[in-house]
Amino acid sequence: MRVGLNMVYLVPGETGGMEPYARELAPALAAADAGIEIVAFINREAAVAGLELGGGIRTVVVPVHARKRIEWVRGEQVHLPGLARRYKIDVLHSLGNTGPARGPFARVTTIHDLIYRRFPEAHFGIRTLGMRILVPLAAYRSDRIIADSRSTAEDIQRFLRVGPDRIDVIPLGFGDPPHRRAEAEPEDAVRWRWRLGDRAAVLTLSAKRPVKNLMRLLEALALIPSERRPVLVMPGYPTPYETQLAQRARELRVEDDIRMPGWVSDDQIEGLWRVVSCFVFPSLYEGFGAPVLEAMSRGVPVACSDRSSLPEVAGAAARFFDPGQPREIAAAIEELLGDDRTRAELVRLGSAQASRFTWAETARLTLASYELALQGR
Repeated sequence: MRVGLNMVYLVPGETGGMEPYARELAPALAAADAGIEIVAFINREAAVAGLELGGGIRTVVVPVHARKRIEWVRGEQVHLPGLARRYKIDVLHSLGNTGPARGPFARVTTIHDLIYRRFPEAHFGIRTLGMRILVPLAAYRSDRIIADSRSTAEDIQRFLRVGPDRIDVIPLGFGDPPHRRAEAEPEDAVRWRWRLGDRAAVLTLSAKRPVKNLMRLLEALALIPSERRPVLVMPGYPTPYETQLAQRARELRVEDDIRMPGWVSDDQIEGLWRVVSCFVFPSLYEGFGAPVLEAMSRGVPVACSDRSSLPEVAGAAARFFDPGQPREIAAAIEELLGDDRTRAELVRLGSAQASRFTWAETARLTLASYELALQGR
């Protein structure tokens, strides 16, 4: 079998959670089956950045600059079918929600989420309009669709009218073993950098978008009495919504209790993981929710939303709350800050939960999806 991986969307460092999916899955596929050949189709930005996938995977450059949405679409719909034909691809797997509508090969598409349908305000500009056209097109023309979670699979059935017989639920792996982590910044440096003093700290990681529910998290923080209120550290790339968050923090008089940087380095994040008392994830919608596993794998207790895929990913290893209720969020944070027994139990359960998600298993199930795609043609 010759497999093509559609990575036309992947701009290194700018693609969010779909980048580690591609970087981790590709070598895991190569390691899982020596009988397959893999060709990765990448854009010009990835080529300039020297994207390396290892495992003997060949890369072919699609002649587009994918930072521009219209070029990304042109790369997938115009250039990619011909390139896949030239390289005699049997199965083309599109890894980023969209894919070519034509071509003589079997087509598999991973649809990570339908956030553009459930929460259209989560994307800015014309992106939502484009997704409303391109994601259904990929779904209708694919032989198999891969969903990261049962929650996403149900959304695909509901909103795209795809039968369950064409959907394969394949959880993501968790590809962040300790030996590959950055060197953690020392604790005294972490506390100085983020002006923590000797206060407890709580971490959340997400883009500054309405669907991440950070407004309710600020309201929850304000409900915690000032004498035991932790510092809330909120890294995540900035968006226009950040201005509204800052304004709300001032209204709630918690602006001195939050730290809201944009991008932070890997060593700074690792340092934060070692200092914070808990991780809180109030998101309204996630296709998977890898940050929950990041916290668990580092021995940090988790409080998270009970919506979408998060109960699947967290299992019994998190303190759940209704993300629409700031008082529930505040109560969960206070419990994890003040109840050592609960903290220890969640740390124990979290380590076991995170270990269940491996890229080797994701690759095995993905290869089975390819076989089904070929059989259906």
